[in-house]
Amino acid sequence: MNITAGIDVGSTYTKAIIMDGDREILGRDLRPTGFKLTEVSRTVYHCALSAAGLGEDDIDYVIATGIGRHQVDFKDIHVTDLTASARGAGFLFPGTRTVLDVGGQTMKASRLDENRKVLSFRLNDKCAAGTGAFLEKTAHYMGFSTEEIEPLMKTSKEPVTISGVCAVFAESEVINHLSLGTPPSDIMRGAIESLTERSVQLMKRVKAEPEYTLVGGILRFETMAIAVREQLQSEVNVPEPGTVQFVAALGAAILGHRRLQMLSEAMGMPAADMVQSP
Repeated sequence: MNITAGIDVGSTYTKAIIMDGDREILGRDLRPTGFKLTEVSRTVYHCALSAAGLGEDDIDYVIATGIGRHQVDFKDIHVTDLTASARGAGFLFPGTRTVLDVGGQTMKASRLDENRKVLSFRLNDKCAAGTGAFLEKTAHYMGFSTEEIEPLMKTSKEPVTISGVCAVFAESEVINHLSLGTPPSDIMRGAIESLTERSVQLMKRVKAEPEYTLVGGILRFETMAIAVREQLQSEVNVPEPGTVQFVAALGAAILGHRRLQMLSEAMGMPAADMVQSP
C-alpha cells in the first residue's frame, strides 16, 4: 500500500499528514514554526510517523508546501500552498469552487475549476491588519490569550468599527477604544469583522463563486465563519476544528498519491511495484 506525507511549513505553524493509498489519515502533527524551518519540518514529520506507527522507510513520497517548503530537505518535490489548499479543500468538499485561507501572517483567496486547479488568486500578505496575527495581537494587548478570543467575541453586544487598513493604525484604534471604556469583547468582535471585510473583498477580486470553503488557523474561531457567511449571504464549508489547519498538508499528501500514479503510468507498472523498484 502506497503511503505519502504532506508537510506544510506555514508562517505560524508547521503541519504534517501521513496518508495511505485509501486516502485515510494515519498520523498527523502540528507545532509552532519558529525560525528553524528545516528542524521543525523534520520534527512534525517524525511525530506524525510515530503517531502512524511507521518509519521513514515506509513512506513512498513526500511533498512539501507552505512558505518554508524550500527548507524541507527530505521532500521529493514541493508545491505552492495555493495548489495544496485547493486539493485539500476539494477532497473535503468536492463542490468547492472558491477557497479562502486565513493564516497567521497571510490571507489568500483562490477560484478553482472543476478539476480543483487554481484559475485565479489574490494574496493579502503586505500588512498584519489583514491576517490572524492582528487578532492575536489585539487579544494579547487587552490581556487575553489566543484561546480566549472565541469566548470573548461571543459575549459582544455592540461591535465597534476598526477601519484601519494598516496594522499600526488599526492598533491605534484599539487603544483609542480602550481609553473610551469600550468593552474588550466589542473590540475583539470589531477586529474579526474588520478581518472578515478584507477577506470578502479579496474573494470578490478573484470573482468568487460557490461553493465557498474556508480554511486556515483563524477558522478555528467559529465567529469568523459566521461573519463571512453573513457578508456573502451564502453558506460556507468549514472543515472540523481538528482538520481546518491541516488542509494544505492534506492536499500535499493527496498530490503525493497523484504523483506516484503518474510515475507508475510513465514506467508502465503498478504504483505499488514501482516504489519497490531500484
